[in-house]
Amino acid sequence: MTSLPTLDARKQAAFNHARDGQLADAESTLQSVLRESPRDLGALLLLGDVQHAAGKTQDASRAYGGAMQVAQMQGGPMPDIFKPGLQRAAARLGEYARQYESFIAAQIPPESRSPRFDQSVDILLGKAQIHLQQPTKYYFPALPQIQFYDRSDFDWAPALEAQTHAIQQELRAVLADHAAFRPYLERDESKPHVKSHDLVGNDDWSAFYLWKDGARVEENCARCPVTAAAFDTLPLDYLPGQAPSVLFSLLKPGAAIPPHHGLINTRLICHLPLLVPGPAWLRVGNQTHHWKEGELVIFDDSVEHEAKNEASETRVVLLFDIWRPELSLQEREEVTRLLGAIAQYSGEAVISGN
Repeated sequence: MTSLPTLDARKQAAFNHARDGQLADAESTLQSVLRESPRDLGALLLLGDVQHAAGKTQDASRAYGGAMQVAQMQGGPMPDIFKPGLQRAAARLGEYARQYESFIAAQIPPESRSPRFDQSVDILLGKAQIHLQQPTKYYFPALPQIQFYDRSDFDWAPALEAQTHAIQQELRAVLADHAAFRPYLERDESKPHVKSHDLVGNDDWSAFYLWKDGARVEENCARCPVTAAAFDTLPLDYLPGQAPSVLFSLLKPGAAIPPHHGLINTRLICHLPLLVPGPAWLRVGNQTHHWKEGELVIFDDSVEHEAKNEASETRVVLLFDIWRPELSLQEREEVTRLLGAIAQYSGEAVISGN
């Protein structure tokens, strides 16, 4: 029985076949190498080159993709001999991706797509990630994965938006008192600051509360009676000692809130933009929304989100939390009892401030 040539001999033979234009022989030889040594980086790169030269871009894409994965798995400095091949693989993978995107666009033009379908195409093309609810404290299953809600689905929204001007007037009176706002992320010296970041104790992101941790701040409500009264009939997520929070949320010029997940997924966060002096945005999952004064924004903060005020002046929104509409009255009562019991057991609120 005749034994096969060594791997190195077969790789050299494949290189010679490729150099001489014998692409089918080169491909067959390289596939025999990879059956024995599937993570041979040089063989994967050469196979991609051979298949690319043969016009077999789908196969080349798989070979180049495998080479990139092997390179990532190896870690440490990459030997110089592989660097040109990896750069070529990356460039060609980018080229294939653009060709595929053009093909999809020709079949279903972007301008004709519904927003959710368009997002699915971006995920398919690797232009966007899959973002799901990942609350840090409490997860309620089987709730829809919606990043931004349509404000027209909330019958109370028009009445609140109609009060924007009056609420803005009360806000401006508060802003004249520079001591009224406190850092939104307050530092608790009794706890370790393992996950602390620059906004903790920093008034670049600050708050003036009308409700805080489930209780009305009477002094502040008295200063803003129109704003306080606007919440008398809203479906706030009442959790004694924990929620809701209703506040003027202020971001100074250039301030950025880093990507993070909220604490629970049984609520939605609402913003009524009051002062938007220039470009300022909120990203939730794959969607980015630019605030517009008087236009309510409703989103699921258990999905990764971040925000930035790129304007040269302060941005302020009226921020508050409501029950998710998908929860039944029984489920709301159960969540209220559970989170209250956990707070009683641990001596610490499950949700507080954020």
